[in-house]
This record gives sequence, structure tokens and C-alpha cells, in this order.
Amino acid sequence: MATPLKPGTSNACNITALSLACEVNDVLRDISPRWKMQVLHKIAAGVNQFNSIKNAFPSLSDQILSKRLAELIRDELIHKHIIREKAPKSVHYIISDKGIELLKIIDDLHKWGLRWI
Repeated sequence: MATPLKPGTSNACNITALSLACEVNDVLRDISPRWKMQVLHKIAAGVNQFNSIKNAFPSLSDQILSKRLAELIRDELIHKHIIREKAPKSVHYIISDKGIELLKIIDDLHKWGLRWI
């Protein structure tokens, strides 16, 4: 989340209640930030360098792309692979097995949405 929740607020209480009711709510919250699944999908398709990902989404800011990449790494959905340490530095992002499995589920959600929404 962008800003930490203040304990005791109705929003914090609602998130806690939803989390306790069903873990799916936690999963949906974790995968739902804008651009996160689109970036993961591009990396899975072989678009694996920062500038290439950025070019695929012209309206995506560098700041948000960096944030989403960090989240994907933290969530172990992608791996950061440094090819060259020295300038020009070359970093590639590679989807993990966990990320591949999630994309299968996201694809099913996409198909469901096309059919029902």
C-alpha cells in the first residue's frame, strides 16, 4: 500500500476482517496494484529490461515501474539478473515458477471476464 494504515481506523479494521474471512482477499490486494500484472505478463513474454518494459507501456512512469518491479521481486514472482556490473549496467528480469503459475490463474480470470463481464 502507498501509505501505512492507522491502527483502529475503519479501513484498517475492514482489511483485517476481510483478511481473516478469506485469504483470497489478501491475494487480490497483493496482485491488484495498477500495472503489476501487466508488467509480469510482459516479462513472461520476454520483454525483460527496464527500458523495454517502459516502451511497452508509454504512460507508465519510471517511478511506478521501479516500484512494481521491486514488488514483483519481493513477492518472488520475478528474479533480477545482473548481466554486467559495470557501466553500461545490464539488468534482466526473469519470471519465476511462482510467477508462471500465477499468470495461468490470471489468464483464467481474463477468460472469465471476457465471457461474463
